[in-house]
Amino acid sequence: MSNFNYPNFPVTRLRRLRKTTALRDMFRETHLTKNDFIYPLFVAEGENFKREIGSMPDVFQLSIDNILRESEELLGLGINAVLLFGIPDFRDEVGSSGYHAEGIVQKASREIKKRFSGEMLVITDVCLCEYTSHGHCGVIENEYVQNDATLKLLARQALTHAEAGADIIAPSDMMDGRTGAIRKILDENGFAETPIMAYSAKFASAFYGPFREAAESAPQFGDRKSYQMDFGNPQEAMREIALDISEGADIVMVKPALAYLDIIRRARENFNLPIAAYNVSGEYSMVKAAAEKGWIDGERVMMESLTAIKRAGADVIITYFAKEAVKLI
Repeated sequence: MSNFNYPNFPVTRLRRLRKTTALRDMFRETHLTKNDFIYPLFVAEGENFKREIGSMPDVFQLSIDNILRESEELLGLGINAVLLFGIPDFRDEVGSSGYHAEGIVQKASREIKKRFSGEMLVITDVCLCEYTSHGHCGVIENEYVQNDATLKLLARQALTHAEAGADIIAPSDMMDGRTGAIRKILDENGFAETPIMAYSAKFASAFYGPFREAAESAPQFGDRKSYQMDFGNPQEAMREIALDISEGADIVMVKPALAYLDIIRRARENFNLPIAAYNVSGEYSMVKAAAEKGWIDGERVMMESLTAIKRAGADVIITYFAKEAVKLI
């Protein structure tokens, strides 16, 4: 803040610029736009399949034909970016359906790009948890995720996504060195121009509960605290972000968002890269549940929350609220 010595009341009356809606709108410091939003989609096998997720009202698992209809609706609303998560019909110990050329995300990416060409940005989540029989994000040995063995599989997965037409690759696994491994394989195979949006500061959070129902990816034993971050560690978050940048990340992400606004702000102050924030499933579902009970005004809380995320420093927001929010902008 400037060191200027502002005059006190009654010369200064801060309420002057709050008097009317027009004044408040004109001098608002933080504005949401349609370009701020990325909408997550859960892609399932089959045809004409649409199943609402019990803990996430108005969010669905969708077959590819319905993904295309959803993409058309999103473009009509002015939302031109989606983040794809796959729900395969086959899982094994090493998540092989995740890096198969005919995997569900790969097929969906091709179809979206074929139908909508340059209109829709396709971002693909790179992780093994949706594809493994044990629900963890990598190769398991003695009930522990093996970092370096997992890197090879994540790199293969990222390459198949790029080959299928993905515009941005988004690794969410939290293995050490994954961004560098992905950057290397992309560069070696003609995808040097494909950006990486790294889930850099991804915390081991209780706010992910509804997502694990949506993606059918809950761990079958233990938890993910040995690779996702401790929620009490802001300095470590900065190290994680710095490491991803050094390995070639083009965009860095903080996840979750609302309980981690301080991390978003620190990232904004320390790094001159685009910052994404993931307004996660639990944050969405809490608002929906409280609104359904009549305890809060859901729309107002939604807009206040999204504005807070942008105000903290996020350049883009991944959110299940995107379709509702753009109608109020």
